[in-house]
Amino acid sequence: MDAGAGSAAAQPAVGRTVPPADARPPVRHPEAPAPGTELGAHYPQCFACGDEQPNGLHLRVVAAEGVAVTAEFQVGPEHQGAPGLIHGGLLALAFDEALGSVNWILREPAVTGRLETDYVRPVPVGRTVHIRAWCEAVHGRKLYHRAEGRLDGPDGELVARSAALFVRVDVEHFVKHGREEEVRAVLERPERYPARRGFEVNP
Repeated sequence: MDAGAGSAAAQPAVGRTVPPADARPPVRHPEAPAPGTELGAHYPQCFACGDEQPNGLHLRVVAAEGVAVTAEFQVGPEHQGAPGLIHGGLLALAFDEALGSVNWILREPAVTGRLETDYVRPVPVGRTVHIRAWCEAVHGRKLYHRAEGRLDGPDGELVARSAALFVRVDVEHFVKHGREEEVRAVLERPERYPARRGFEVNP
């Protein structure tokens, strides 16, 4: 079954996250992490996935079948917006991280160009949010992704949907605009980031 095929049709086609008619289907890279492989944090200080952020989401991302990933995190008291409920911005953050991780299945360095989030149900503290994210189409440098979030597992209650446009970039983009030493350290330490290894600083 194509990744997300059953879910994409139920999501609204809005904004600039809708692929054009001549977009092509995505192709899983032959060296993408095998389904079931945990991708690990791409950077220890990342608020979404980093293990050195005490109040972060600690999102756990796993490669799935097709051009897709799944991800989970538990909503803690530190993630509240309204009392007892997750801050909506943190749910959008989780989507951005999961959607961005799909690029590792394509083996395409890319940055978020646009992110849309539809909030369907409130998410209480103490619950687990399960996310499935997949690539819907590719058009030139543009990658069109979608995701949905459910409570406590893949078959749980739908709480949110997201759609995103990512734009391919060279890895030098991160070196130029970020902190070069830290970017190179991530790229050059395959023992710490084995599932995310595969991009060279000078491709």
